[in-house]
Amino acid sequence: MAKKSASSGYNNIIAEIRQNKYAPVYLLMGDEDYYIDKIVDLLEAIVVPEEEKDFNSTIFYGADADIKQVIARAQQYPVMAERQIVFLKEAQSLNAAKTQLEKLIPYIQHPNNTTVFVITYKGESLASTSSLVKSISSSGGVVFKSDRLRDYQLQGPVADYCREKGLFIDDKTVSILCEYIGNPLSKLFGEIDKLGVAAGGSRRISPELVESIIGISKDYNTFELIKAISLRDYLSSMRILNHFAKNPRQNPGIIITSTLFNYFSKLFMASVLKDKSDIAVMEELELKSSFALTDYRNGLRNYRAATIDAILHAIREQDAKSKGIGSLQNEYDLLKELIFKIFILR
Repeated sequence: MAKKSASSGYNNIIAEIRQNKYAPVYLLMGDEDYYIDKIVDLLEAIVVPEEEKDFNSTIFYGADADIKQVIARAQQYPVMAERQIVFLKEAQSLNAAKTQLEKLIPYIQHPNNTTVFVITYKGESLASTSSLVKSISSSGGVVFKSDRLRDYQLQGPVADYCREKGLFIDDKTVSILCEYIGNPLSKLFGEIDKLGVAAGGSRRISPELVESIIGISKDYNTFELIKAISLRDYLSSMRILNHFAKNPRQNPGIIITSTLFNYFSKLFMASVLKDKSDIAVMEELELKSSFALTDYRNGLRNYRAATIDAILHAIREQDAKSKGIGSLQNEYDLLKELIFKIFILR
């Protein structure tokens, strides 16, 4: 059996499964379903051959499962086969789930070496100090924690997914998809699949394709707004903002304000760095591509640290006003006023 630690990564787990190296127990947990489902799908596909699944592949669902029956099934030997697989899916739906799962510990400590036992626990993660997690790790099992990625972490997985699918995509298009679709990964990758079909033989996902299929404008989006502001291009900034005001559902004011605040917050961090080399700035700001770095380089040329600090104060004021504190103006009028302030501050 394959031995894994609690820090086992997704790629390592997938690689070992494909090499037919199975752990006796898998605990797959967390609030990002995509990677959990991919591991489950692969285990379900290859641990037991299709012709043997009627007798040697069993699925229990948490809402209806009886832990005693789950254990009894895992303890059985496969029927005329090398191994069986037993799933306890949606274990978080068990009544008093954490207490019920502790009842699995005696089995986990002495697992059946002809059974691959898979537990999925979605929506949250069990504590690394829990008896169940410790027992699985110490018994040669796999504990995989699938955390929801933060926005700035999405670009790498998106680029990897496109590469796996044989799709060509540039950094700008990746950034647009991450910004406007975002989490969960299943939704984001689903949209990429649609784009892949639409790309046809070229296999290239371009901003124009994204605009035509998903409706995200290649010219009027927050990336273009940040680009215009970083270059101190007032006319372009207002043109983009006017487009947003005409399409409020696709461009909520709160998202625009948040994007501006995030940009200038990071720009301030970059402005006070002693080492302003590309590598240092990318590491400090947790940037995943040189495409994103360009806007910060432009911003550093056009805004002093003191100006950036004043802009951040103006954004906070605008955010408060948009919530009805001291103002009854329309949120897009407030945003136009904010953009004007950004350009006059020196």
